[in-house]
Amino acid sequence: MVQSKKQKYIFLAFCLVPTFILFSIFTLYPLFSGLYFSFFDWSGSSSVKEFVGFANYIKLFKDSIIPDTIMHDYFLVVTKILGIMVLAMFFAVALTQLKIKEAPFYRIVFFFPNIMSVVVIGILWTFIYNPSLGLVNSGLEFLGLEEWAKPWLGDEKWALPSIVLPAVWAGIGLFMLMLMGGIANISKSFYEAAKIDGASEWQQFWKITLPLVWPQVKVSILYIVITTLNGSFILVQVMTGGGPNNSTHVMGSYLYQQAFKQYNFGYGATIGVMILVLSLITVLFLQFLMRREKVEY
Repeated sequence: MVQSKKQKYIFLAFCLVPTFILFSIFTLYPLFSGLYFSFFDWSGSSSVKEFVGFANYIKLFKDSIIPDTIMHDYFLVVTKILGIMVLAMFFAVALTQLKIKEAPFYRIVFFFPNIMSVVVIGILWTFIYNPSLGLVNSGLEFLGLEEWAKPWLGDEKWALPSIVLPAVWAGIGLFMLMLMGGIANISKSFYEAAKIDGASEWQQFWKITLPLVWPQVKVSILYIVITTLNGSFILVQVMTGGGPNNSTHVMGSYLYQQAFKQYNFGYGATIGVMILVLSLITVLFLQFLMRREKVEY
């Protein structure tokens, strides 16, 4: 018995230690390094680092651009959640509940953007939004709506909303497949019983489908929040670079500008700490907000 327990612990250690080492190298070390560098005035390339204590954090609270970057990030969070989840749920229900022969083809079509690099997506949509040759303005002119055409990514009012569309387009497929997996596991007897009781399609969705796929919905929303707060800067950097006039800067793109363009690595690390704190607070708040009793069948 003792030998058996010893072998069990050795096996667990053999499985967990490599994972913990990789987690420490690629997650814990960068995390604590960023926290450490946030207390220094450092260019990122020099061997000279000047300890400044909380000066970078004081500068952070006084920086007039920071509130705008936070608002831009949460604007993307809200619009992506609404756009992606509504469309992903619609297509998931349609492809599972309706008898569509081409359903496997549509799954591939919707998932295709997920296998593309974010950089490629950004470049593609930059051409689509091109004021002279882009598909958007050309389509508006073809429909006789020339007055609606504008330099989408060069307009302070429309630049940030214009980034939402490619972000939603790129995210629908993955979450659609997640929801389809949850819907496929729902017993058809529930829907048959609901039809016998006279429930409409809409009532079946609200009373059966949504409650039983809520775990997938919750995971999807949290994933969108985390990836947006920590990764939306890639699309912003490719499509607008934070412009025009800082109207599309998010926390990540502003961090990139401070750390790698203005060589203020210490302040960039401070912004990174802020991103981590806001991400944790947002995720914990949403988990509290979306908590509900587990529905079993």
